[in-house]
Amino acid sequence: MDTHELWQSALGELELKLSKANFTTWFKQTFISLYNDGAVTIGVPNAFTKAWLEKKYHRDITQCLHILSGQGIKQVVYRVETRQGTPQIVPSLEEIAAARKKEAIGYGEMPAFAPAYQIRQEPSSLSSKYTFANFVVGKQNELAHAAAQAVSAQPGGVYNPLFIYGGVGLGKTHLLQAIGADIRAKNPVATILYATCERFTNEFIDSVRNGKAQDFKNRYRNVDVLLLDDIHFITAKERTQEEFFHTFNHLYQNNKQVVITSDRPPKAITGLEQRLISRLTWGMLADVGNPDYETRMAILETKARERNYLLDREVLHLISSAITSNIRELEGALNKVIAFHQFKNIDPSVDSVHGVLSSLQPTQNIRTVTPKHLIETVSVYYDLTIDDLLGKSREKRFAYPRQIVMFLMREEIKSSYPAIGAALGGRDHTTAMHAYDKISTLVDSDEKLQQDLEIIKQRIYAV
Repeated sequence: MDTHELWQSALGELELKLSKANFTTWFKQTFISLYNDGAVTIGVPNAFTKAWLEKKYHRDITQCLHILSGQGIKQVVYRVETRQGTPQIVPSLEEIAAARKKEAIGYGEMPAFAPAYQIRQEPSSLSSKYTFANFVVGKQNELAHAAAQAVSAQPGGVYNPLFIYGGVGLGKTHLLQAIGADIRAKNPVATILYATCERFTNEFIDSVRNGKAQDFKNRYRNVDVLLLDDIHFITAKERTQEEFFHTFNHLYQNNKQVVITSDRPPKAITGLEQRLISRLTWGMLADVGNPDYETRMAILETKARERNYLLDREVLHLISSAITSNIRELEGALNKVIAFHQFKNIDPSVDSVHGVLSSLQPTQNIRTVTPKHLIETVSVYYDLTIDDLLGKSREKRFAYPRQIVMFLMREEIKSSYPAIGAALGGRDHTTAMHAYDKISTLVDSDEKLQQDLEIIKQRIYAV
């Protein structure tokens, strides 16, 4: 068996163990570069893939090669190469610029590691504080982080589009801007545009009103990378969706990278055209969830170190246990703890930190939640009218959100079953009991329902 056959057989075994997305991401353009006396060198397309294979898949690769070769594999190493036997060559800035000028190459074929470039300066340009280096990776965001790094290593060539979704304050914008920052550091002539979807919409409206539609098209279509935050903002905006549809098609067909964020996956965005939903699922969907305890501790340690402020682990434990669902709130709590002790000129202790955290608790539920407000929030989330939600129809698109309202009324404001039934159109209390039991059972295993409930609760308590 020659090296090509050996590696193809190994890839076949690895493909059975991994998801399609992971296999495509990490093993595309890999090969056996050298095989001699039990030592195997695997050629990989870039340094990020090299590091990831060493960290995550080295053991699986070694086992596969050992079994398939029938010989003792003493060593497996990884080397960045663009083709078999040839180390990766990074063209000079002048060579890349000349090639782009002549339209000889597309951005998706640009080398992964090149000098820095000047990013287009916009009112909502990238923030220097959002980088991969200060993004804390945990189980809940590992795939999104890996996909983001893969995209930044090969824009337009790996996951296009990349769609990152999750609740408020979980790091979507951080990853989105980190992609831009990383590409900026590697590629000298790329044009990157970061914008919120609200800004996209407002600029489109202004361009139509002022007769400058072509200027708008030029701004959003003559880019190498488009980073668009909060795509759910364009729901029920038909003309904005139409414009985004054509912008997306133009960029995609020209191998330009598109990265999008939302608070939910494409199919759960009500009011979004089906053709847009289809395109948003062409590439990679990656979610970010609530940080686990270990991740929260790592975030606090990282942020405290950035502030050059020492906190012992007992204090960090207290903060990470008090704030569990939102990274933004977690950082806010840390900042308040630090500010309080600096102002008082005292060292943090468990008692003093506990006092600060106690003052934060009301801010999490600062809004007084009423049945009316809860019903309104759920109706907006599912794109229904209040009459639909309170009506008699048993269609699933009405009945399911209605059951979620009943569940949340019981969970969040401790309403009695008769009160819940009365608030939902005068229904019997047994209907409320059934709804609560059903959603309680589903929420343990339904990740999408968990995501929906988390987003709805964040909106309920938003100030």
